[in-house]
Amino acid sequence: MSTSDDPRLLPALYRVAALASRTADPTAALREMLEVLVATFHADAGSIALLNPDTRHLDTEVATESFAAQNTTPGLKLGHGITGWCVLNHRSLLVPDVTVEPRYIVVRAEARCEMAAPMMDGDQIIGVIDLESDRVGGFTPADLTALETFAAEAARVMQRLWELSHLKNKARQLESLITAGQSLVTKLEQYELFDTLTHAANDLLGSRTCMLYLHDAAARTLRCAFIATSGTISPPTEAIPVDSCLAAAAVHTRRQVTFLDVQAPENSELLDLPRDTALRSMLATPLLFDGEVLCVLAVFTDRIHRFANDEKRLCTTLASLGAIALENARLYSRVFQSEDTLRKNERLTTLGLLAAEIAHEIRNPLTVLKLLHGGLGLDFAEDDPRRTDMRVIGEKLDQLESIVTRVLGFAKAPSSLHSRWSLADIVEDTLVLVRLKLAQSKVTLRFDPPSQPPPIVEVHKGQIQQVLLNLMINSTQAMPDGGDITITIATEDREGVQLVHLDLGDNGGGIPDKIRDRVFDSFLSGRADGTGLGLAIAKRILLSHHGDIEVLATSPAGTTMRVTLPVAK
Repeated sequence: MSTSDDPRLLPALYRVAALASRTADPTAALREMLEVLVATFHADAGSIALLNPDTRHLDTEVATESFAAQNTTPGLKLGHGITGWCVLNHRSLLVPDVTVEPRYIVVRAEARCEMAAPMMDGDQIIGVIDLESDRVGGFTPADLTALETFAAEAARVMQRLWELSHLKNKARQLESLITAGQSLVTKLEQYELFDTLTHAANDLLGSRTCMLYLHDAAARTLRCAFIATSGTISPPTEAIPVDSCLAAAAVHTRRQVTFLDVQAPENSELLDLPRDTALRSMLATPLLFDGEVLCVLAVFTDRIHRFANDEKRLCTTLASLGAIALENARLYSRVFQSEDTLRKNERLTTLGLLAAEIAHEIRNPLTVLKLLHGGLGLDFAEDDPRRTDMRVIGEKLDQLESIVTRVLGFAKAPSSLHSRWSLADIVEDTLVLVRLKLAQSKVTLRFDPPSQPPPIVEVHKGQIQQVLLNLMINSTQAMPDGGDITITIATEDREGVQLVHLDLGDNGGGIPDKIRDRVFDSFLSGRADGTGLGLAIAKRILLSHHGDIEVLATSPAGTTMRVTLPVAK
């Protein structure tokens, strides 16, 4: 009998088909399907079971009240019972009298007749529909044919609902991933970064626990740095040898690894495994940066679960964002340390220059005093106390001269620290130090190294970097809302001497006219929080290198500073 032969079947089939557009809840759709089928075939009980892709068991999703009350089987293996046989053989089955059927598993003592049809979408089985009657022969072969039609339509409806649910879930996960990524890049403190990363992983995968292990490549250890969990776990906080960890495979292979059951006996001795028997499956993802494993992100479920490829890709993407954010946080820390060091060096340089200025100013009158003292020609008798006074004065004048000479010598950069460098390489190394500071200040820097072999200079690299850092920081502070910095390098032959010019330009507000001519004076600053020492120190450093620095151009549209150095012979 086809559905068109029985006026009851076509409306029932329409109700099942319409579920694809009337509801977004798969469980609610299954429940209504079962109600329609029980009413259509006058069944006394029924159930719909779905195939679990992880366990390969049939799990009852919905059932009539009498069936659910007596069904104590948590999951039916394929091939067991009538429904298990149908799924295993991809065939429907009608049993007119279950009391003489050896494959029948008693669930309801009242049951006498049973029919079951697999829910198939193409060659893929997703579940099975099972109906029972309390009368022998309660269902006919025509009923079984009609049930097959219902099962096929139910499979199509469920696939559409699952696809819709899958798409909604992917949209939610994508939104969560974008939100997590935006949040991660703003975290400069490692604790906040780890907190965001682990909670985002739990949210994306719906897991019970997420742990982040820091990897120390030199010591070959892993240490739990953070844990986000819905349970109560106290993981080990000390460093653990990598080879004693479950996450070792992710470190060694630099790839994602999965463990179906972390509670398996062979894992009991591993030191990094949380002592929580509720944890079952694990997905371990390495956080990689330039091929180095920075951390391992371990996600745990509270049930046996085979992680889908989409879940693995999500976790990999999140780990990549986390690795970049962690490296950024570390670089920011180094930049801040470099800025602190620069400020300390600037203060020390200032003290040295001030000491040199004082010593230089003292040396001239001291020389006059020595000459006058020596020219007095005073010769007192041996027993005259003034003879001793004259000798002491002479010794102290010599001591003062020695002190002044040492101070002046200390203030000079030892020539032994000078070496030959490509000026372009010095610029690029300096940009590494300041690039995150520029990004934070929304400043774009453009530096195009010379197309010809870059000029070589003989300099103290650290001092030249100090000059460039001062200039870049000055430009950044002149552009509080962001802007552009451009660096160019060119050579010039001036009266037979090869010089190299480095021009650093910005589009800030320019140097005020009232201080433009005195911008290299000590303690002169155009900012309320400035020390007025940066450019003065830069000037002194370059003069000590037989070079110079000047304001090439300045206006409300920006400023260009020129650093000049002799090309090494």
